[in-house]
Amino acid sequence: MTAHFPMLIPGATSDDGELEVRAPYDGSMIATVTAADSAAVDQALANASGLFKDRRQWLQPSQRIEILSNTADIMAERAEELSVESAREGGKPLPDSKVEVTRAIAGVTSCIEFLRTQGGKEIPMNWNAAPEGRVAFTRHEPIGVVVAVSAFNHPLNLIVHQTGPAIAVGCPVIVKPAPDTPLSCKAFVEILHEAGLPPAWCRMILTDRIDVAEALVTDPRVAFFSFIGSARVGWLLRSKLAPGTRCALEHGGAAPVIVAADADMVDAIPRLTKGGLYHAGQVCVSVQRVFAHADIAESLAADIAALAGKLVVGDPMDKNTEVGPLIRPGEVDRVAEWVTEAVEGGAKLLTGGKKISDTCYAPTVLYDPPADARVSCAEIFGPVVCVYPYSDIDRAIEKANALPFAFQASVFTRDIETAMRAFARLDASAVMVNEHTAFRVDWMPFAGLRQSGLGVGGIPHTFHDMSIEKMMVLRSGEL
Repeated sequence: MTAHFPMLIPGATSDDGELEVRAPYDGSMIATVTAADSAAVDQALANASGLFKDRRQWLQPSQRIEILSNTADIMAERAEELSVESAREGGKPLPDSKVEVTRAIAGVTSCIEFLRTQGGKEIPMNWNAAPEGRVAFTRHEPIGVVVAVSAFNHPLNLIVHQTGPAIAVGCPVIVKPAPDTPLSCKAFVEILHEAGLPPAWCRMILTDRIDVAEALVTDPRVAFFSFIGSARVGWLLRSKLAPGTRCALEHGGAAPVIVAADADMVDAIPRLTKGGLYHAGQVCVSVQRVFAHADIAESLAADIAALAGKLVVGDPMDKNTEVGPLIRPGEVDRVAEWVTEAVEGGAKLLTGGKKISDTCYAPTVLYDPPADARVSCAEIFGPVVCVYPYSDIDRAIEKANALPFAFQASVFTRDIETAMRAFARLDASAVMVNEHTAFRVDWMPFAGLRQSGLGVGGIPHTFHDMSIEKMMVLRSGEL
């Protein structure tokens, strides 16, 4: 019998029925979850807002540290179970899902470390006569109710990134996972409660209706809105936020790579292959556009294609699988359409370029697609890597910067001047040298620019966003 999980919002019921959670590989039913309606959203916001307004119920830092420490311990004990859940519902191969769980546990630990070291500062008051006899200092307080809307592609780690800092700061948080992947979120929220967090401080709401999600996000009781997902939805919701609601948006891009003629190909090729095809390319900073010097471009593309063609595509629960399914069959059809368009426009297909099944698409390498093809100017979010030859590096950088997206980029070279030139001139929030664009550790800044996002992600930066720095000025004759 398929498991069913009710909506757990005290005082709320819902008439929106159930959402099915299906395995993206074979469509098999995993569970059903009660969907929230607008009345349930209103009740959840009322509960969270009432909790925050009563300062007597605020959790002390020592309590939050204990809760997060217990959370990390429970997650470590259940790492295998969490990995299987993530792989089943999200389609990421099990070995990669295990890495995600390890990262998620480290993320919770990072929240503890930052909470322990975060402090206020003294503001100088004796620079002239006016402020003499005064001392000023700051401390940090929670910003208020946090609403987090998350994406499917890292169903546990993204939830940790959005809810962990909220718990650490002391904010009540309502988290809405992607409708495709709610079970990892549910597991994390339940672990928080088991670890000692009073349940009212973190609740999950699930809906696939944009009007219900909009009611949740745009309510004036929301102090901070955290969004990970498509640019179309993110910017739409941001435009409708209530006055005073702060936000951070993390969207996608079409990550560029510059490969110089002197690059170490033995090192670069497996990194570019992994960076482009990890999780079937469903990563917001996946390697997508590789600009390689004309002297090595064709051989580089052929070598990436050779590696890509050997990758095992299939069931994410199979230990041998290296590339799993796309999240929905419609995404397979979309990727197939984009690749066909590029090939018909003149791109050379080196490997892949076909549907393996209704849910899986073959890892694909294209050589020199047209600049106006969708694979060249929009985020693929599928297992496709494009290689373009260049003769002048400045022209390659100009092409890399030509899109309305800017996130992470990279350059492969042995020459420090080439590396510094790329770092200085690429439009990106981070430039990796001799590493693929999808590299990330969870405490570093992670920021989409232009249409790729707003604000800075990464656990310490999210912690800062979800807190306010409150100043006291004290006047005394003893000062």
